[in-house]
Amino acid sequence: METIDVNIHGMTCASCVGRIEKKLKSNKSVSSVSVNLATEMGKIEFDDTQVKTKDIIGLIEEAGYKASAQTESRDNKINDLKKEKRILIISSILTLPLVIPMLLMPFGINYNLNPWIQMALATPVQFIIGFRFYKAAWSAVKNKSGNMELLVAIGTSAAYFLSLYIVYQHIDHLNHHMHLYFESSAVIITLILLGKYMESRAKMQTTEAIRALQDLKPETALVKINGSQEIKSIDEIQVGQIVIVKAGERVPLDGIISSGETEIDESMITGESIPVSKKVGDKVVGGSINADGLIEVEVKSVGAETVLSKIIRLVEDAQAEKAPIQRMVDKVSYYFVPIVVLIALATVAVTFLLTNDLEASILNAVAVLVIACPCALGLATPTSIMVGTGQAAKNGILIKNAEALELAHSIDAVAFDKTGTLTEGKPVLSKIEYYKSNQALVDKVLLSIQSNSEHPLGAALVKHMKDKNTTLVNTENTKTIRGKGIQAEVEGNTYLIASKKALTSEPQEESVETFITEREDIGETVSVLIDVNQNKVLSAFSFIDKVKPTAQQTVDELKKLGVKPVLISGDNKGSVEKVAGELGITEFYYEVLPEEKSDIIKKLKTKHKIVSMVGDGVNDAPALALSDVGFAMATGTDVAMHSAEVTLMRGNPLLIPDAISVSNATYKKIKQNLFWAFFYNVVGIPLAAAGLLNPMIAGGAMALSSVSVLANSLLLKRWTAKSGVN
Repeated sequence: METIDVNIHGMTCASCVGRIEKKLKSNKSVSSVSVNLATEMGKIEFDDTQVKTKDIIGLIEEAGYKASAQTESRDNKINDLKKEKRILIISSILTLPLVIPMLLMPFGINYNLNPWIQMALATPVQFIIGFRFYKAAWSAVKNKSGNMELLVAIGTSAAYFLSLYIVYQHIDHLNHHMHLYFESSAVIITLILLGKYMESRAKMQTTEAIRALQDLKPETALVKINGSQEIKSIDEIQVGQIVIVKAGERVPLDGIISSGETEIDESMITGESIPVSKKVGDKVVGGSINADGLIEVEVKSVGAETVLSKIIRLVEDAQAEKAPIQRMVDKVSYYFVPIVVLIALATVAVTFLLTNDLEASILNAVAVLVIACPCALGLATPTSIMVGTGQAAKNGILIKNAEALELAHSIDAVAFDKTGTLTEGKPVLSKIEYYKSNQALVDKVLLSIQSNSEHPLGAALVKHMKDKNTTLVNTENTKTIRGKGIQAEVEGNTYLIASKKALTSEPQEESVETFITEREDIGETVSVLIDVNQNKVLSAFSFIDKVKPTAQQTVDELKKLGVKPVLISGDNKGSVEKVAGELGITEFYYEVLPEEKSDIIKKLKTKHKIVSMVGDGVNDAPALALSDVGFAMATGTDVAMHSAEVTLMRGNPLLIPDAISVSNATYKKIKQNLFWAFFYNVVGIPLAAAGLLNPMIAGGAMALSSVSVLANSLLLKRWTAKSGVN
């Protein structure tokens, strides 16, 4: 299977979305389709052994739209917007003389242009500038569906040809006082073009988050080659090459510092405003700013593999995703246009039967057709999703899909892994005891085995041993025993570093049991070194891990939102109980194995509607995947981030209530937008059918509906994060 993103041109309403999706799904090799009106993108998954990308493009074009698998540049979009503006100006110049007599009427000046002049002005607007409506309408008819252009084409044509008919009927005695409707057709087209222009401008604002991230990418970099320096395009740089980054410049690509020391401002990547000290061997991220000092960086990732590229891709995917509520709207919109056409026909028939006035009957139908455009329905959800995910990304919250954004506001229970989420995740060795063993040998074994581990406790142990200048020796047959510890052979003997769960039922020395009990009672985590061959504890050591400064505020904010915090940890009872008590968490689980975390999530899902899991380690991945909305700390492992729907770019747990908050704000906007989109139609169609709505006013109201929905979505930019980063 292959998934491609396609640019789609020519979509104007939710009916267009439905038509394209239906056309693509008619091919059995296409497994899934998601077309987004706001981004003008489609995500298509298909069997690449049966069809190719060009076939997918062909299907979209058969539906009456232009498509391209190439990413459209911002410059192209700006040029398209300028073209729209020029066409709008020409249309306005031709329409204005037709509108002036209407504007003079309230002042008692009753004057109309000569009918031939009216026709001369309205005709190019109707058939040259308005040709796009006929073209798109014909495509819709050929595909046995409807869209906005079909409604506009029928409505404006009715007004234009009704005027033409009146002119023909009175050809021998034309005069300035004849009531024609050329101005209605021209004004409707011009107002719709105005609405589409404003809509396009607003759409560009909704993608500011993506553009801000893309602007972080330098176009060139200074590369060190054979002792000399050469400026190269970013696309030409390869893994392993050395780039030179001067003070004030952006780091071009991900890499490791090979020379120099500096402070790096990573705020646009991580949201952390304080520059981070970096030295030789430290990782740096492309797009971050070298605040101080000259450094040389060995490139480790290029192209799509860089952190910045992955972040951009995540945000793009989230903005292109379709929220569950939007699928319902698309279904409604698909049947909406045919129903409106039937209502318009019924309006002609009923009005003519009641009034015997053909002109009034046609004008009422025109008003129905024009006001009933489903543009606002199609834009209501995706524009909110785009702005919401963009605001979240600016604050260090990367939401992978629209469904997660929609679900997050309904979370009523959040299960936290303890280490690395609510605590610093950087424990330090508190105390170590040796039991009738060679202390120097034990230190060497501990350092050598844990040097192969990425576990935070292992890192704390390694730091302690290095501070003692312990010698590193070779290890063999190293393996991780899931949920217990790490085992390896050192100098021919097998050792296991593990939690107390690894101790057999055989009694241990009383001093070992006493040490474990005492340290766990004060909330410390205890590990032991076991000589596997002799089944004997050689050493026991305990660790402390401080609660993060924002952990208490996080729990308090969640409680304010009506969300129940739960603590799940593999640590001992004392350690977990201490953190839970300190933070006011009443439901907690301790000494939990990785596979047991999933069982607890299942249990929580029976008691709560929407359950979230927050974690940062490989052992959290199954629980993250099982939860309704998984939050992964970017300070953790890649596996955790791939399993979660939301990635938090900083280790700040306060981003979790922020994510729920932005979801809540976005969902409110979606509901508001849908209300107004339906309101325009529910109120406008009956008024138009009853003859209480002039076709030109209907055209203005239709244009206003789309613009108001977009403007309401853009108000999401006022949302601010409690974590204090904007």
